[in-house]
Amino acid sequence: MAFKSLFEFIDVLEKNNELIRVKEFVNPELEITEITDRFSKQPGGGKALFFENTGTNFPVLINLFGSTKRMCLSLGVDNLDEVGENINSLFKEMASPKESFLDKIKMLPQLKKMSDWMPTVISGKGICQQVVNLSPDLSKIPILKCWPFDGGPFVTLPMVNTKDPETGIRNVGMYRMQVFSPNETGMHWHRHKVGARHYEEYKKRGLLMPVAVALGGDPIYTYAATAPMPDNLDEYILAGFLRKRKVKLVRCITVDLEVPDDVDFVIEGYVDPREELVWEGPFGDHTGFYSLADWYPRFHVTCITHRKNAIYPATIVGVPPMEDAYIAKATERIFLSPIRLSMLPELEDMSLPMEGVAHNISVVKIKNSYPGHAYKVMNALWGAGQMMFNKIMVAVDGDVDIHNSLQLAQVVSSNVGIGSDLFFSKGPLDVLDHASDRPCFGSKLFIDATAKKGDKSNQIYNLDTERVAEELSPIPLGVSAYSLALISKGISALIVSVDKKDSLNVKELTSRLFRVSALHSLKAIILVDKEVIISNISMVIWYLAGNIEPNRDTYFFNDQEGNVAHVVFDGTRKVYSQDNPTRDWPNVVMMDVETQKRIDEKWEKLDLGQFIPSPTEAYNQFQLGGGAAVRI
Repeated sequence: MAFKSLFEFIDVLEKNNELIRVKEFVNPELEITEITDRFSKQPGGGKALFFENTGTNFPVLINLFGSTKRMCLSLGVDNLDEVGENINSLFKEMASPKESFLDKIKMLPQLKKMSDWMPTVISGKGICQQVVNLSPDLSKIPILKCWPFDGGPFVTLPMVNTKDPETGIRNVGMYRMQVFSPNETGMHWHRHKVGARHYEEYKKRGLLMPVAVALGGDPIYTYAATAPMPDNLDEYILAGFLRKRKVKLVRCITVDLEVPDDVDFVIEGYVDPREELVWEGPFGDHTGFYSLADWYPRFHVTCITHRKNAIYPATIVGVPPMEDAYIAKATERIFLSPIRLSMLPELEDMSLPMEGVAHNISVVKIKNSYPGHAYKVMNALWGAGQMMFNKIMVAVDGDVDIHNSLQLAQVVSSNVGIGSDLFFSKGPLDVLDHASDRPCFGSKLFIDATAKKGDKSNQIYNLDTERVAEELSPIPLGVSAYSLALISKGISALIVSVDKKDSLNVKELTSRLFRVSALHSLKAIILVDKEVIISNISMVIWYLAGNIEPNRDTYFFNDQEGNVAHVVFDGTRKVYSQDNPTRDWPNVVMMDVETQKRIDEKWEKLDLGQFIPSPTEAYNQFQLGGGAAVRI
């Protein structure tokens, strides 16, 4: 379905009881974030929120993609798998043999349909240019300051349009933009992204780089800007396919670029590659940790245009689950078919668990046909597009439902041999990964949980929890708490929280634990800091995946027969002297106490429905020091 405007999408959300209008004033600095965070962490993603009074002439729409239902509504489908099925059908139809002239004639309507998805440039001004401001002032737009230690307000849902200076091929990416002044922002494109590659090409030529930032319009435009499209493939083609209608583009006023004619805002300008980079950040990021300040290009705004009655779309990111988890789920379902069709026909399913924040954890289910097949899939995926950023990959086969976390964990526990099925590699990591010793590069872990010939698949391990509890009482020195939740479900892993302040040697501690007789057959120990609520398995997995550098933070121990039988995954912060830290470590993203209290007091007046406590209450103890970076 193609939406003509965000107002049209809002109507659909209201008809489906997926939107709350907030008529009272809410401050775009921190307050909108605090309210949105409370809703986005509700089961199913809560409601979309439309803040009508922002202290500016423009309302804010936020959490618009933040549920499976809203993601489906934005894409015009009943089920996210429908898109992949459509891709699969189209590929089969196009690739099937055409033996007769009649067969070829029958393809003409399909080819016509495909041509209708291609973007086209229209003449004249677009709806997005109903109001033109050649003296641009970003302060007139309700741009959010999301979290207390953010470097300033950030544009969080920008569709950043650039062109390759040699080929003229367009790219549309989503790169956050910190506002520095009424007409300047940062341009946070990572070194691996196409926007950064375009920047380097302009730099070689000594040319100003034109940039046009679109906001709003059909939600499909925004989704397409987040999608992991191959280089040199226009994101507006994907948008045309998803909405089954071509994207109409209009030329910008001050730069030689085109944008969708019906978006809400367009921020035009340029980046001068000859300028020195600017200090940008910190920013409370989708990893759940702050991404710390670094050097990025400066964007000069030359013009702002918008439609009459424009809506400013925004998102916030932080500790999962949040809106981005549902966008990632759509990407997982949409791009499964292209991966299977183009490179891995043995790939039966894929999951990007919410706790893995898109790039930390991936799970693949394969048709396992020969020894080493799982490793072939591993190599292919780690060399494919944005999958190169994946840090931990798990492979399974058979009848496993990889979207059932309990079943998946039981199979991994059963099928993985500690000494044989954990494989370490090295490669690129996401810029936002803070755990590696070097930025953007580090180790990766592959866990082969496929059934091996001769093994007993799906064997459930049943350690005696009462005996374990008895032998771990009193709690061993150095341990803050432990959880038997996984062991009680047949998963051979003990969760242990520790206090590292007293120069704790985690290797020595876990070695002692494996010597406890009740734990002789235990496969794994997961270590986290004492602040983690270890009864919350989702929190444990998120925290572990964010803080682990696999090769550095995985320890192996032998059993009494000398065989490698035990493993420790150290998900603690690496900030103490015994860790020999090589980089600043970011703090967990959370709201300040004053803002929490202010929203508590205003909740009833804002008519937000049943009171929802602040999610930050679960993370208050994580803060070390008074800033975005940990200070001991």
